[in-house]
Amino acid sequence: MAKAQGVKTVAQNRRARHEFFVEETFEAGIELKGTEVKSMRQGKVNLKESYAQVRDGEVLVQSMHISPYEQGSYYNTDPLRPKKLLLHKSEIRKLQAAVQRKGYTLIPLEVYLKNGRMKMALGVCIGKQLHDKRDDIAKKDAQRDMERALRAGSKTLRE
Repeated sequence: MAKAQGVKTVAQNRRARHEFFVEETFEAGIELKGTEVKSMRQGKVNLKESYAQVRDGEVLVQSMHISPYEQGSYYNTDPLRPKKLLLHKSEIRKLQAAVQRKGYTLIPLEVYLKNGRMKMALGVCIGKQLHDKRDDIAKKDAQRDMERALRAGSKTLRE
C-alpha cells in the first residue's frame, strides 16, 4: 500500500501563539509505539499543557496526551509518557543553547502527518506579558473590523 503524500495536520497548540512569542521553529520526528500512531491518526492527541525538555542529549516532550487506542488491548501505553523527539545532534545543541537563555522554553506548536510519518513543529518561545496579549487582541479586532467593513462595502457596490 502506497503512503499518502503531503501534509495533514493532526493537532495544533493554538494557545501557544497566544501565550508566547515564537522565535524559531524546528521540525522533529516523534518516537511512538504502534497504538499511539493509530490513535494520533484518528486525531486523539492534546498539546495544551505540553512542553519539551533537553535532557542527556535528547529532547523529550512532556505532558502530551495521546488517548489510548480503542482496539489496542494491553498494547496501549501510558497516555502521558514522555515521548522522545528525533532531531540531529546539531539541532539538539541549538535547542539546548536557546533554552539556557533566560525566559526561553520549548513548546510543541503542531503535530502533523508528513509523507506517512508523524512530525512535530517545535518552537523556541518566550512568554508574553499581559500588555503584549492585549495588543495582539486589539490588532485582531481591528483587522476583523476592517474586513467586515470591506465586505459591507462590496455588498453595497453590487446592489
